[in-house]
Amino acid sequence: MFRTLVSVNTLALLTLVLAGCSANSVTTIENESQPTNEKTGRFQNLDAGKKSYPLTCKQDCYKPRSDIQCGSDGLCQYTGNKKASHGVTDFSVKWLGHAAFVIKTPTGETFLTDPVFNDFDWPINWLFSLDGGEQREVDVEPDPELIDVTDAVLYSHLHYDHFNKSDIETIGVEPEYLVPLNVAAHFPSIGANITELGWFSSKKIGESLVTAVPAHHFSSRTFVPLIYEDNNKGSWSAWLIENKGKTLFFAGDTGYSEHFKVINKRYGDIDVCLLPIASYYSEESPEWYRYVHLTPEDALAAAADLNCKVFIPWGYGNASWGMGDLSSHSALTRFLNMAEKVGTSAEIVILNEGESL
Repeated sequence: MFRTLVSVNTLALLTLVLAGCSANSVTTIENESQPTNEKTGRFQNLDAGKKSYPLTCKQDCYKPRSDIQCGSDGLCQYTGNKKASHGVTDFSVKWLGHAAFVIKTPTGETFLTDPVFNDFDWPINWLFSLDGGEQREVDVEPDPELIDVTDAVLYSHLHYDHFNKSDIETIGVEPEYLVPLNVAAHFPSIGANITELGWFSSKKIGESLVTAVPAHHFSSRTFVPLIYEDNNKGSWSAWLIENKGKTLFFAGDTGYSEHFKVINKRYGDIDVCLLPIASYYSEESPEWYRYVHLTPEDALAAAADLNCKVFIPWGYGNASWGMGDLSSHSALTRFLNMAEKVGTSAEIVILNEGESL
């Protein structure tokens, strides 16, 4: 099934005009129907159900490492060798922090993934603080020059650490926005050009083909007890960028499942993989956290399924929020320990916030 829809609600448009705002332009491209729950009609994962994981770290997972150094200010850095790419990629990749990357293709298109520059949207930032959540040690500051050259912003899902309305207002209307299904309604009305894409659906941005592909996660944005919840009303996606025969994969938030093998079967081996390795740890709900997030060893298994040539992990670090992890760099510690133990054919490149491949 192929569906293209451009919709602007007339009443909403009138309200926006009276308020001096601009309605967004929304296009939906859905080449294949996404899986939905038979009872609720809401989105679900491609490989839903109980999981069997290839490997689980059980001993010396967090053995201290000399290549991760923490200062008296509590900020940590990876100080190990930075491997140079063996020429397998012509992509330029800069890690801003958490899930935010600046990606420049061989033909010059610039993409920005999941930009959350400062903190969560209100009121979640306030509630998160009240609940004892760790604040960001380092904010990601918006760079006007970066925004000026950004061709498209790719959002993986609606969770507050990946999607921030105030940052959309900062970025403005010049870049295009590519999002999963049913996400456009959450945008502030600024006159943005938004395309919703179902899984395995694509859009050309310059000389690059951008495709929404499955992730193994969930969606939620709003919860009012006994009144309203929007669990899985919006979808979630990973993104594949193809340019001049080269591919880059941004996984978004995801747990380990068969979807990585499905992606490899459809699109072949991946040149650059940006895979999360954090937010898997929970004393209260370890199975659930792992179900929707990769452990470091799950990320290594995913890289093998995708046959990644270059593997850049993310999600740890000073610009994350400590959600579900022991410390800012505990996930990276476990990842490096497990990579040394089990090995990988991918070339691992470790970045600190602000560094580039």
